[in-house]
Amino acid sequence: MASITESKITLPSGKTVVTPTGLFIDNKFVPSESGKTFKTINPVTEEEICEVHLASSKDVDIAVASSRKAFEQHWGMKVSPTERGRLVGKLADLMERDAEILAELETLDNGKPLSVARDFDIADSVACLRYFAGWADKIAGQTIPVPDANTFAFTRHEPIGVCAQIIPWNYPIMMWAWKTAPALAAGCTVIMKPSELTPLTALKLCELLVEAGFPPGVLNCLPSTGPVGGAALSEHMEVDKIAFTGSTITGRKIMEAAAKSNLKKVTLELGGKSPNIVFPSADLDKAAEVVSAGIMSNMGQDCTAGSRCFVHASIYDEFMKKLTAQVEAFSKAVGDPIKEETQGGPLVSEGQRDKVWGYIESGIQEQATVVTGGTKWKGKGWYIVPTILGNATKDMKIVREEIFGPVLAVCKFETEEEVIQMANDTTYGLAAGLQSNDHKQIIRVSSALKAGTVWINTFGGLFNQVPFGGFKMSGMGRELGAYAISEYTAVKAVHWNFAE
Repeated sequence: MASITESKITLPSGKTVVTPTGLFIDNKFVPSESGKTFKTINPVTEEEICEVHLASSKDVDIAVASSRKAFEQHWGMKVSPTERGRLVGKLADLMERDAEILAELETLDNGKPLSVARDFDIADSVACLRYFAGWADKIAGQTIPVPDANTFAFTRHEPIGVCAQIIPWNYPIMMWAWKTAPALAAGCTVIMKPSELTPLTALKLCELLVEAGFPPGVLNCLPSTGPVGGAALSEHMEVDKIAFTGSTITGRKIMEAAAKSNLKKVTLELGGKSPNIVFPSADLDKAAEVVSAGIMSNMGQDCTAGSRCFVHASIYDEFMKKLTAQVEAFSKAVGDPIKEETQGGPLVSEGQRDKVWGYIESGIQEQATVVTGGTKWKGKGWYIVPTILGNATKDMKIVREEIFGPVLAVCKFETEEEVIQMANDTTYGLAAGLQSNDHKQIIRVSSALKAGTVWINTFGGLFNQVPFGGFKMSGMGRELGAYAISEYTAVKAVHWNFAE
């Protein structure tokens, strides 16, 4: 019989699995101090999956104390970089071994297609862990020549300490890997707060941490809400760094709390309203595929989603026919996420579904043209019919605000200068795309776009070796690559007068 900190869950395939539902502190699953729980819901059936313990500020204090003890006694500078790399690599092996179960749990809790969760999200997460496992024993400082011949100066890159990590619901496992891998490799301890909408895989991964051999307290996991657990971590005086992926509004609150408490280091990966520009020289068939995938991937629930498409007026009609065909083909593959052929599932929650539908209604009211979609889903589940709204203009809400759903606003442009201005006319700056075969134009436009990532004749692909992050109100700091390691280390300068 399942205990109060675990639940027997039936996966979409019909298999049953015992899943942790308690807080994970000191390598044990425990109930919350208050005994409060929250429900996690299946977005396909709209039914309860299980109840999960809700961490309070008191639980945060306990977890932070555990993480501090682990950092000072048996992690951080107390364990060799080689051993840290070995453990992170072992965790990757275990995640790969359990990929099918993790994928089904992700599909159950989030609604994304099983094939996407298994073959993309989890496969990339395994690769991310392995990449940063390799970094663990390669974090090095410098020896620096100085004018004093009797002084030896060098730097050390030391782990920051206790790191709180708040991850979103759109890529639960992948964001878990992006955050934990560089932190653990650098020698930091981690307090993970998964989204209250999708906590199950984060808790399941904690079992693998124990199996891999991580010491108690190196990673603690606290399912909670933002105003409770997230706020407590952000303002905690014993948390040395906080990393957050989510909305710009919440990012502001976290930055404010960090400043008002102990000036902890902050990394923010926030919202986006990414432009995708189609020039006349582009291969229009390929461009239509890229633009469709750029907005429909993960049902548009992606901070980099190419939700604004700018098409040159001379090719607008021709391109729109090709784009519509791509999106309508995708729409036919939206459905039951357990089926291998499914490419799109429901949105994560009823609230998210209603929010996105509100944007579609707004676009129609503001006189955008419904090219395809624009109707409500018939049947159960929090689905949205993939939608293209054409003849959009810069003042429309669908062009100005992040929608976070499978809704594309398409605008016309006449000149290169005009479209650069239109693309940059946003408070966000996370990503951008351009489709062109004019090499000089590619250099000009990619240089002019104000975004942390620019894709050329593609859209959305990321690599663990390449930094990712935003300009403007899309955040600060970088995930992935060598840059991510620097987000979890502090540079110490040492001056040694060896003549004395």
